[in-house]
Amino acid sequence: MTSDQLTPKTIARRDFIKQVGYAAAGGAVLSQVIPALGQTASPAVVLALAGGAHIHTPSYLQILKNRADVKVKCVWDHDAARAAKWAGALGCPTVEDPKAIWSDPEIKGVVICSETDRHKDLVLAAAAAGKNMFVEKPLGFTSEDSKAMAAAIEKAKVVFTTGYFMRTDPMLLFLKEQVGKGSFGKISRVRGSNCHNGSLGHWFDTDYRWMADPKIAGVGAFGDLGTHALDILMWTFGEVDFITADIKVVVGNYADCDESGEALINFKSGIIGTLAAGWVDITNPVTFLISGTEGFAYIDQGRLFFASRNVEGADGRQPWTDLPPPGPPPMEQFVNAVAGKTGMPLVTPREAAARVSVMEAAYKGAHTRAWLSPA
Repeated sequence: MTSDQLTPKTIARRDFIKQVGYAAAGGAVLSQVIPALGQTASPAVVLALAGGAHIHTPSYLQILKNRADVKVKCVWDHDAARAAKWAGALGCPTVEDPKAIWSDPEIKGVVICSETDRHKDLVLAAAAAGKNMFVEKPLGFTSEDSKAMAAAIEKAKVVFTTGYFMRTDPMLLFLKEQVGKGSFGKISRVRGSNCHNGSLGHWFDTDYRWMADPKIAGVGAFGDLGTHALDILMWTFGEVDFITADIKVVVGNYADCDESGEALINFKSGIIGTLAAGWVDITNPVTFLISGTEGFAYIDQGRLFFASRNVEGADGRQPWTDLPPPGPPPMEQFVNAVAGKTGMPLVTPREAAARVSVMEAAYKGAHTRAWLSPA
């Protein structure tokens, strides 16, 4: 498979794809087995791919291929041609039934990148089989499904995470730390924005057409991209009390699939938040903003501007560059944790389910023109 085939045809996901290279540069392969002279070591982590429909699948597989301590033993997908494609890229066989994965004691973990409406069956089966799992976002098709999956994962006591790669961004890590330190004083309002031109560019016309079909994906553009910014907002500012939204079709390139939206959020802390997401934006310069009584910050064109009365030198006039290192991408975190590495900042099943609940309330709020609490 060529490198072009292993790169998602996106622009706004460049930040995610950049994370793929961080681990190699920073030595994130933490659990390699070093063989004795003349001997061949067995991979420390044996995985399987259960569904390869998602647009991020190629980048995830590239991470796995780059790790000497990983073996992907087999691939399953309900689409036989797609299964064969990814199996060929990985150099492994396909299996006709996912039961072959669940019953294989050598397979310690599974990467689930299927269509969203297939997540529940796969996740519950993986949990019942005691398999560690990386599940692409969103966790479930509905809030109810997601809570059932989270409960099963917790009961199984397996390693879990999902693809909220924004949590590894140095600027967002820094801002979360400063919020915790009180550098913003009393925070009044915050904003997250995650937009690209996917609908305008017809990114979902062929291989990923299902992602623009809410009957399969559960959401359209607002839910697809908005879940990332929503995760950062909830990760940094806590639980949502009420939410409403305006979500709509703009150019209609994918029938009745929504292409843009804006949500208004009332956090339990009293902070007011706004969330923007869509596939019809030709650019998305300001991606994050925090306003408080003692500080202000925003990210513009990939640069952080930070002002705080409580932090020396933070006058907001020049980009702030004193940042922590990037975290390892979610897939690297998952493999490290399965290999026994502790301290990985994994997304918990309950966090993943909570994002689905809030997003579901946003869509219902848009439909009913009402404020709703997450289920």
